[in-house]
Amino acid sequence: MAAKPIINRSWIPLNALRAFEAVGRHLSFTAGGQALNVSQSALSRHVQTLESLLGSPLLIRRPHGLELTASGQALLPAISRSFDAIEREMNEIIRNRGRASHQRTLRVHMPPSFLQQIAIPALKYFHREYPDILIDVFSSNGTGMPKEEPDVAVVYDRPQVSQTVTDLLWMINLAPVCAPEIAEAHQGKSLEQFLRDNELLHVKLEGQARGIKWASYVQQLKLDVNTDRGLAFDTASYAASYAIAGTGVALTDLNLFAAELATGRLVMPYDAIIDEGYGYFLILRPEDLADPVVALFRSWMIEHCARPPAP
Repeated sequence: MAAKPIINRSWIPLNALRAFEAVGRHLSFTAGGQALNVSQSALSRHVQTLESLLGSPLLIRRPHGLELTASGQALLPAISRSFDAIEREMNEIIRNRGRASHQRTLRVHMPPSFLQQIAIPALKYFHREYPDILIDVFSSNGTGMPKEEPDVAVVYDRPQVSQTVTDLLWMINLAPVCAPEIAEAHQGKSLEQFLRDNELLHVKLEGQARGIKWASYVQQLKLDVNTDRGLAFDTASYAASYAIAGTGVALTDLNLFAAELATGRLVMPYDAIIDEGYGYFLILRPEDLADPVVALFRSWMIEHCARPPAP
């Protein structure tokens, strides 16, 4: 049998939790007191009460400042997420006062090219089917989780071991693509010569070297090509659009640009595909699986990404 909980919600010390969350977030009694508009001594008493209740220190008080103990590091994000959820839902109720139905806002993160190529054409169908769910989408052009925590995130990353619920949407396969006239003009050349004779189009990633994707590609295929040249764009969509206009060669995820390849706006002149080692993953917090709106959007997104892209 499972052990009976020692603490239950009927007497959870909410003021002490609020105090610890403010102090732990700022690692300062002064800043925490300013955030809650209470005195440092009051915060200190609340934190001490919580530590006594748990029988474990949450903060290490050093001369130069505060540090979280292992227990504090485990408890702080759980409190913050809970308060964030309460705050969000209370604000939703306030915003929906007087309406016949309750509209829920779901905060979703997506990388910019995924958003443009996959999500934007499809979200209208989700909104048409579920009009009471409002989607608040934001984007960042990097790897892994964004700094601002969403309800649901699509991320571009390597496979990771974590405590989140993570669904693989697809692993990325990269290949050079270009406008059909470019492929025709260079027909008969080797891949190495083709890349030497054309402008390389790069996609910038936060915290990564400018030409890292092309450098990795030529290294894997053992090609002698200078990749320190060409134009760099903020997103893969911009690079693909430039290639469609008839200039340069983009290194793109074939699944992300399946529609452009299917219609012939882009072509893959060489069957030289590499597994990049990255993929698109759908991520959410385990406790949010019980949220019917999050669960619905998760199922819808997985199903949509499993379908062959329409031209």
